[in-house]
Amino acid sequence: MIIRDAHLDDAPRLREIFAPYVEQTAITFEYDVPTVEEFRQRMEAVLQSYPYFVAIDEGRIVGYAYAGRFKQQAAYRWAVETSIYVDRSVHRRGVGRMLHEALEEALRQRGILNMNACIAYLDQPDEYLPLDSVHFHERMGYTRVAHFHRCGRKFGRWYDMIWMEKLIDNASYRL
Repeated sequence: MIIRDAHLDDAPRLREIFAPYVEQTAITFEYDVPTVEEFRQRMEAVLQSYPYFVAIDEGRIVGYAYAGRFKQQAAYRWAVETSIYVDRSVHRRGVGRMLHEALEEALRQRGILNMNACIAYLDQPDEYLPLDSVHFHERMGYTRVAHFHRCGRKFGRWYDMIWMEKLIDNASYRL
């Protein structure tokens, strides 16, 4: 498995990985799969300021991870929101963990202190929303810091949203 920086030319493959999450799950609250051009524009916006990685296994991209701005105000510049998507055919093979480790290290080097994840949530999983993302983030050292009820509606159902946070120990970075 190789982790490398994402390139705009990766957009069609990353969109392929993302599409089933939009069409078949409540993991993302998007209703429509973005076009390749929309996906490329999103990537370009992230790449201007934040790390964006892909995982490659046997020559094929099997996952991606990136960080983005947490909030617009300048005082939030040490916090990011993270996203990780893995091709469903390679779940539970450590791809997400490897991507997260690369992302965390890159963020630490940039002086980021907080990694935040916004996760769709139900007390009991359903066919559109397993709790895999919650468990993954817990294993990666995140803690739950907020729970918002019935804030996303998809597939005719209401879904909650939780925020999970990981504080990166970055003693070398001071204001």
